[in-house]
Amino acid sequence: MINSMIEIHSVSEAIRDAVAPVFLLSGIGSILGVLIGRLGRSIDRARALTDAPQEKCERFADELWIIVRRTKWLRLAIGLATFAALCICVSIASMFLSVETGLRLPHLVMVSFIISMASLILCLLCFLREIVLASREVIVPFRQLQQSAGRSAER
Repeated sequence: MINSMIEIHSVSEAIRDAVAPVFLLSGIGSILGVLIGRLGRSIDRARALTDAPQEKCERFADELWIIVRRTKWLRLAIGLATFAALCICVSIASMFLSVETGLRLPHLVMVSFIISMASLILCLLCFLREIVLASREVIVPFRQLQQSAGRSAER
């Protein structure tokens, strides 16, 4: 009876310790949803531009180049966020394994959590870079319109 109470206490401690990483997993899932949505919109826009007539494709070549770069940054961010989530899962699983098996795995928990945080930081930096590129996607056509308006005003 006493051993089962000690085991229940150990499991409840592991569950309590796993709550914060589970919330982190939820946040990473939300970030992944945003990244995947942005990737889908970028791919759809790229398809629309490449399916356009040739003269229109040439006009939007700069925008298409930006979309290709955005897609690369988004793919990298999605990969890093997924890796961060996997590391969090390893951290949580190792907590429960240490309770069940009696193995001392604090270094595995710590290392996997630190790697997860590093991966999440890199993911967010890639996302920030993609946002900068997305804003260029708006600025480039605006500049082109200004330049063409300036040329027609000179005539």
